[in-house]
Amino acid sequence: MSAGDPPPPIPGARLLFSLDPATAYLNHGSFGAVPIGVQRTQQRLRDEVERNPMAFFASPGLTDRIVHTRRHLAHFLGADPDGSALLPNATTAVSLVLQSVRLTSGDEVLLTDHGYGANAIAVRRQCRRDGASARTVALPLDASDTEVVSRIRGALRPGKTKLLIVDQITSPTAKVLPVREIAAAAREHDIPVLVDAAHVPGMVPVRVDRLGADFWVGNLHKWAFAPRGTALLTVAPAWRRRIEPLVVSWEHDTGFPLSVESQGTMDYSPWLAAPAGLFTLRTLGVEAVRSHNAALAAYGQRVVGAGLGLAPTDLPDPGAAEAAMRIVPLPSGVATTQPEAHALRQQISDKLATEVAVNAWGGRGWLRLSGQVYNRPEEYETLAERLPHLLASLR
Repeated sequence: MSAGDPPPPIPGARLLFSLDPATAYLNHGSFGAVPIGVQRTQQRLRDEVERNPMAFFASPGLTDRIVHTRRHLAHFLGADPDGSALLPNATTAVSLVLQSVRLTSGDEVLLTDHGYGANAIAVRRQCRRDGASARTVALPLDASDTEVVSRIRGALRPGKTKLLIVDQITSPTAKVLPVREIAAAAREHDIPVLVDAAHVPGMVPVRVDRLGADFWVGNLHKWAFAPRGTALLTVAPAWRRRIEPLVVSWEHDTGFPLSVESQGTMDYSPWLAAPAGLFTLRTLGVEAVRSHNAALAAYGQRVVGAGLGLAPTDLPDPGAAEAAMRIVPLPSGVATTQPEAHALRQQISDKLATEVAVNAWGGRGWLRLSGQVYNRPEEYETLAERLPHLLASLR
């Protein structure tokens, strides 16, 4: 296989999913896709609940099952299971951490301009409540790891910056950031770091316990095939006693992590079915899936970029060989605002029967493509052929 060829398919992988065959689903990164076997595992758990809700929720065995699941997922991520908690998603974890750090008047939270938009909204709300402020450090799209660390180190304000939030794999720009080095730079000034690793579990190898982050959260319902509503938050020992759950329930006095995992009659089936997602990933071969997805995303970026008249040098490098998301710059003036980006994404969905992500970042529009085991090279090739005509018709 030459550098320009797509990777060979993983045999039988496409049949594991219930995605509509009439739609090219090139946006695994946004909401994932749950394998059929995992769907069925989750449904069996829901059936168990409905056979006897009292036996399910009131049994002390429920806590044991949650702890067992947490340990299984933490082991996969190289995280301390006793310092980790299951949560619905990374967004919940961000609000949990913001509440727990207890900002005061004059404090600030530092973000990057590659961060997930909902995180910025959560930060602004918490800062308004506490009299703190939010500040953003700009990182060039083509910045090297050294430059990224240097810019963030230079933006820290010791004594004022009370929390730094960085993405391990950025959502709008699909850039892999050197979070271990960033955390080390922040640690020089005792500034806590929250790593939003929503896209990491299943996509790239990770040892959370070696990153040095005070808080790290990853979604398992994206690239690790878990049902939606499954994330793992890992907290450094110094912070565990200070974690305040967003919802107070029966395990509150037990402390972290059970205090944040105990949420009354919520649906625990996504968490309990999550190991079935890891089983699917391991059955396909973790390294085989990662290699396939990264190569397919890179192929998709090349062919769609070529369809838009772009040279390979015009296409951003995510900075890690395993990255299974890639972005393609859209023509000047297209989707330069987030409402325009949302509208274009809908047009691509409606008229091209293709699901992608479209974001406005840095004053221009960007198309984000994912590669997953159910995708085929011809789906990207068809998009490359038809997208220029759609963009021309919208002008």
